[in-house]
Amino acid sequence: MTGSGDATRDADAPSRRRPEVAVARSSRRPSFVWYLVVAAVIALAASSAASAAGAGSRPSPANASPTAAAPESGGRIADEVVRSPAAAPASVMTAGFDPTKVALGISLVKSGFVDPVLVTNAGDGSGRLFVVEQAGRIRIIDGGTVLATPFLDLRGSITSGGERGLLGLAFHPNFATHPYVYVNFTDRNGNTAINRYRISADPNVVDRASGGRILTIGQPYANHNGGNIAFGPDGYLYIGMGDGGSAGDPGGRAQNINSLLGKMLRIDVDHSSGTKHYRSPASNPYVGRTGLNEIWSRGLRNPWRWSFDFTTGQLWIGDVGQARYEEIDRALRSGTTPAGRGFNYGWNVLEGRACYKPATGCSTSGKKMPLVTYAHSVTGAANCSVTGGFVYRGSAYPALAGGYVYGDFCSGRIWVLDPMTGTPAHPVLVRDATASPQLAISSFGLDDSGELYVCDRAGGAIYQITATTKP
Repeated sequence: MTGSGDATRDADAPSRRRPEVAVARSSRRPSFVWYLVVAAVIALAASSAASAAGAGSRPSPANASPTAAAPESGGRIADEVVRSPAAAPASVMTAGFDPTKVALGISLVKSGFVDPVLVTNAGDGSGRLFVVEQAGRIRIIDGGTVLATPFLDLRGSITSGGERGLLGLAFHPNFATHPYVYVNFTDRNGNTAINRYRISADPNVVDRASGGRILTIGQPYANHNGGNIAFGPDGYLYIGMGDGGSAGDPGGRAQNINSLLGKMLRIDVDHSSGTKHYRSPASNPYVGRTGLNEIWSRGLRNPWRWSFDFTTGQLWIGDVGQARYEEIDRALRSGTTPAGRGFNYGWNVLEGRACYKPATGCSTSGKKMPLVTYAHSVTGAANCSVTGGFVYRGSAYPALAGGYVYGDFCSGRIWVLDPMTGTPAHPVLVRDATASPQLAISSFGLDDSGELYVCDRAGGAIYQITATTKP
């Protein structure tokens, strides 16, 4: 997606520089349920553990500067927010998914796409897959056939290239009665735009003339646009925003509660408020206090791909790192409170679990520590950009049921972990960089049966994830 003179690369990265995010790569290929009973047990465990942690388990959304970090806990815990040493320990969970038993495979679904960055479903039982191409088209795979007419074509009316383009797609959670789709793209001025469209009389084509702007967010630089949008279990639209770009968050936007950049946003698109074509739910942490009403959580660098596990209410975020570490963040629902409310994920104070600014002696108190971090510099093909995935709740591959799957764009590695594991987690590598075909993993996605897919951006292909049980 970026040319040979990629302006989106970090100015302060090491001499072997790497592009910033999964979509910001050259088109050259890199070198290199569970059944219902089990799902119910997992959901009960998550809810019980979160309730035990109580309201104090969430960091205050105020700009406080708490003190020292508590020691990390092993075992299976509800979550980890670093608190004062006097805080009560998190509750222990029961045993579940075993990632060491997974033998992962992939099966080609369709190829011939141009820079695919997302695959998803409408949740309507139609079995259709929707493939988002960065330049502005959305294609449909229906019954194994790619339909000739695009579902939506925004080419020519958006900015595309580098980390810009058509980056996100979400279907209204009540799509049968509210036939609306929402897209996240870079407008002609280089800003983030969220638009809503209505489906035409043809269910496979959007009515382009019905488009309306929901939200525009100014972008000071060309990179770190985030891009993912999704409806949560609560029916609200969540929007993952990068920190505005350049390198190192020079404007300090991720920690600034008066900026929408570097945040997870949460809005109600079924209602308006004044001149806004949405409203901020009253349960958002900054409503009625200092800070922007749309903010749900802060301290994100570039949350390229993230997802909800609707069985447990967990929120999983793949946040792209600066120059050393990638991270996976996990937030658990706390009683009836949706996952992640008021969390501070740490950037740019932290990169992963390491101090970033300042380089030493930073305060981790009040920060939501990552569940997983992994380094760029490893034996073999280098890692560079995390692509967050999903907890698998399909039925075709019981060996994978209940496991969280994610990958790295540059190396093509795929890992799986137990979503109820303690922090820090110990994921299992299930597809190495040497596997064929090599993948440039721009996204994972689900069909409406919960089966899991992966986008190979460089190869222009969509693969289904398969799994068997190791002996």
